[in-house]
Amino acid sequence: MSRFTIHDLAATIDARAASGGEASYTKKLLDKGAAHCARKLGEEAVETVIAAVENDRDHLIAESADLLYHLLVLLKASGVTLADVEARLAQRTSMSGLEEKASRKPD
Repeated sequence: MSRFTIHDLAATIDARAASGGEASYTKKLLDKGAAHCARKLGEEAVETVIAAVENDRDHLIAESADLLYHLLVLLKASGVTLADVEARLAQRTSMSGLEEKASRKPD
């Protein structure tokens, strides 16, 4: 069995976004816009945290999968690619985490 990666998931989301079918949950999410996708991501984040706090491994795995899916859908809705995020991560790994965090502009 081949290994399924985050890139495979991103490619599936791209393909479903390009489809015209009503049967695609991904397409329905994207059609509702980035704000809706962001709310869904927030819901999944909370569910992931609850699973972690409850120390429920299987639930944490399932919710983490949902969280990653909804993050990629939000990125797609916002015109951000996985490659964009990977490039930012690569920049951040050139210094320690504490240095990188200190270098960010304050909110």
